[in-house]
Amino acid sequence: MPTKARIRLWSSNIDSLNFVVNQIRNMAQKTGIQVSGPIPLPTTRMEVPVMRLPHGEGKKKWEHWEMKVHKRIIDIAADERVMRQLMRVRVPDDVYIEIELI
Repeated sequence: MPTKARIRLWSSNIDSLNFVVNQIRNMAQKTGIQVSGPIPLPTTRMEVPVMRLPHGEGKKKWEHWEMKVHKRIIDIAADERVMRQLMRVRVPDDVYIEIELI
């Protein structure tokens, strides 16, 4: 039987991500479950250079669009009561969550 649950969260909006992480930590602390984390993982930075003039005449001017993806990992004890409460946590649309029993 699994004894821990590993929760992976990622988002391009750091404020929404921290809001969900704080909700999970507060919920686990209220129930008295041991919490490990949040462990911040390296931020993935994706950059796309796009030429401003599509026809290519004149000076080559580039725009750089970038998106940063922030990631966190939280390990909590896999108690049935806590897992049910975890499913009720409101997660914004721009935050992605993955739960794995280890």
